[in-house]
Amino acid sequence: MADAPETILLTIFLKHDQSKNMDEIQDRLAEAAWWERFPPQGVEIVSWNVVMGIGQIVTLRLPPRLLNTVNIEIERCAWGVFSTEFFPTYDFVPVRERLKREYLAKRAAAEPQ
Repeated sequence: MADAPETILLTIFLKHDQSKNMDEIQDRLAEAAWWERFPPQGVEIVSWNVVMGIGQIVTLRLPPRLLNTVNIEIERCAWGVFSTEFFPTYDFVPVRERLKREYLAKRAAAEPQ
């Protein structure tokens, strides 16, 4: 993994503007070319979920150098449709697996023989 390019995860909450109905939202997204522009090139969609009553939660994987590009595309295309919140995140699964191995090793060492 040492040769893998450095990436970050970014979770974005896209909260629906509830003053607009679905047709108005889709029209605004189409006008802004949302479906073509987001996410920008070089950014991977890890997950994209609809959360009823909130909106959409998108998790992206990207090189840190593209963080400003993601922000600009949100400003260009999503404002007026969504309010946004951004949360830098990381993949905890490898950390969890390491912690579990360490825990199990300590527990096994502490057990009477």
